[in-house]
Amino acid sequence: MIFAVFGAALLAIVYSVYLISKNAKLSSGSKKMVDLAKLIQNGAKTYLFRQYLTIAVIALVLFVILLYALGVRTALGFVFGALFSALAGYIGMHVATSANVKTTEAARHGLKQALLVAFRSGSIMGFLVVGLGLLVTAGFYIVFKDLEALIGLGFGASLIALFARVGGGIFTKAADVGADLVGKVEMSIPEDDPRNPAVIADNVGDNVGDVAGMGADLYESYVDSLIVAMILGVGLFTADKGIYLPLVLAGAGTVAAILGTFVVKSGKRGPHAALNRGIYLSAVLMAGLAYLISKYYVNDINIFYVTITGILTGLLIGKVTGYYTSEKGKSAQEVARAAQTGPATNIISGLSLGMTSTIAPVIIISITILLSFYLLGLFGIALAAVGMLATLGVTLATDTYGPVADNAAGIAQMANLPNEVKTKIEELDAVGNTTAAIGKGFAIGSAVLTSIALFAAFSLAVNLQVINLVTPTVFVGLILGALLPFIFSALTLKAVANAANAVVVEVRHQFKNLNGILQAKAEPDYDKCISITTKAAQKEMIAPALIAILAPVVVGVVLGPESLGGLLAGAIASGFLLAVMMANSGGAWDNAKKYIEAGNLGGKGSDAHKAAVVGDTVGDPFKDTSGPSINILIKLLSIVSLLIAPLILFDFSFEVKAIVAGVSAVVMFAILFLNYRIKRK
Repeated sequence: MIFAVFGAALLAIVYSVYLISKNAKLSSGSKKMVDLAKLIQNGAKTYLFRQYLTIAVIALVLFVILLYALGVRTALGFVFGALFSALAGYIGMHVATSANVKTTEAARHGLKQALLVAFRSGSIMGFLVVGLGLLVTAGFYIVFKDLEALIGLGFGASLIALFARVGGGIFTKAADVGADLVGKVEMSIPEDDPRNPAVIADNVGDNVGDVAGMGADLYESYVDSLIVAMILGVGLFTADKGIYLPLVLAGAGTVAAILGTFVVKSGKRGPHAALNRGIYLSAVLMAGLAYLISKYYVNDINIFYVTITGILTGLLIGKVTGYYTSEKGKSAQEVARAAQTGPATNIISGLSLGMTSTIAPVIIISITILLSFYLLGLFGIALAAVGMLATLGVTLATDTYGPVADNAAGIAQMANLPNEVKTKIEELDAVGNTTAAIGKGFAIGSAVLTSIALFAAFSLAVNLQVINLVTPTVFVGLILGALLPFIFSALTLKAVANAANAVVVEVRHQFKNLNGILQAKAEPDYDKCISITTKAAQKEMIAPALIAILAPVVVGVVLGPESLGGLLAGAIASGFLLAVMMANSGGAWDNAKKYIEAGNLGGKGSDAHKAAVVGDTVGDPFKDTSGPSINILIKLLSIVSLLIAPLILFDFSFEVKAIVAGVSAVVMFAILFLNYRIKRK
């Protein structure tokens, strides 16, 4: 079976390479289109290079600490987890920035061809994440036979994911907000207009945030879910089958997802129905394979039931997210109608929708936890997360398709292509907004299940059977944990605001002082806006990351394992609700704007449209920066807690606890002070 797992991982990678070769043969269109695509690709490469350089410095420090504190194997696991996550993100981003212009050119020949190219590029990202994640997890365990060292692997993946999500989110939304506020609201020029100096930075951001960032996010969830399920599976069944079972299920899901991609072809019901066919077929095939595995590999039908529970959880959360955020749904249209009376009512309506939308996901996740635990205990919760992520290849493909279609629409607008081509791509882009929102809902749900499973593994590691809420230190831990997602979101939102302010000032400056831009007689300085957002993202992503790493260490050492358990519980609970609220509010504001731009409620240029654009700019950092980053925060808190479990079991003296608390406080205040000084400067 382990050979079958390696075979599935290699199949996913080979399939990705095959799709890359298929896309490479396609035409990129006119010289103007190629030049625009190169600007986007070069900007994305420059950003990722700087980001990985920053991460490398921090990773080197952490590697030395892990090497000294936890040994060679854990430190090596950290390196492999980080490298493979970065590799998947870089290749996926490179493919997406090559496929955007090919999607635009394919739209000249029809909607079906354009959908195929965009989805194919999304599939490359999806199956690279799955193939590399499964390969490194299975391979590392087979070589070292050390489950504790695997935790280092998960930590490496989590670190890259956090920087990719936070940094990419700051970049993309600062550029997007700056471009919209000056271009669409102040100057009344269309979206993706080449006269806008921030337009290239906006398109670059789609790739570094929604492709590399989302890929790293779900790569982390995928690897962490496998690791924690393997840890909790120790001693179950015979011949270590409990350890290998999560890998076997993931391998089966990979094959099912590859088969699901072959039915994604646009028909009478449109692109969205075509994408859904791929997801549903993959889920059905995975269910069949899970039944065979449960019956013939471990002879326990509960494995099948738990896997099905995870699959259904993912599908249901996707449906709920679509209900609240879809442009064609009543919820987003109500937010659009609220824009008729101004930006304030539009924003209030979107916030209300986001808060209401937390009810269904909480009920779904709660039922999943209870049912999985009833069937297989803590191992069942972890296995439900594996089941939910088993067909990640096709799920991530439909999500990554979105930014490719968005970029394609931008290139069509900037290259001034015929209206019939723009219309086809705009249809793909509209579907991409919905699939992106559904992808974020899926990422949140999988993050919660994975975090709860990691929490369970931490409890076992420190022999924590009961958490007494009456104990003051536990209650303090609970409150601190509930606080962390809010502090984390405040830092990331403020980062977007600061960077967006700089972009707005620069765009206004160019419109005012560079003659001929508005008349399209001169080209704006696109590189300036890219440079502003890149520098801001690199500086602003460090403080949130250090909070996520230091908080469990400080609470665990100073207040003890039980208090750290309270911190994890508080962070997961508040983070889950806040992430859902932000993602769905942002998605609804975005599609409310799209609904008006489609010709409803006065159409483009109307007062309702301008109000909806303001709402959308508020929602941008909600749904693409802070909300998605919370997923990684709660997973990183859990994986760090599990990683340091052997350390916090020591009975530290009062002096050591005071030193740890004092040093951590000084470090955090120093970082926040330096950030403040940099912003002032």
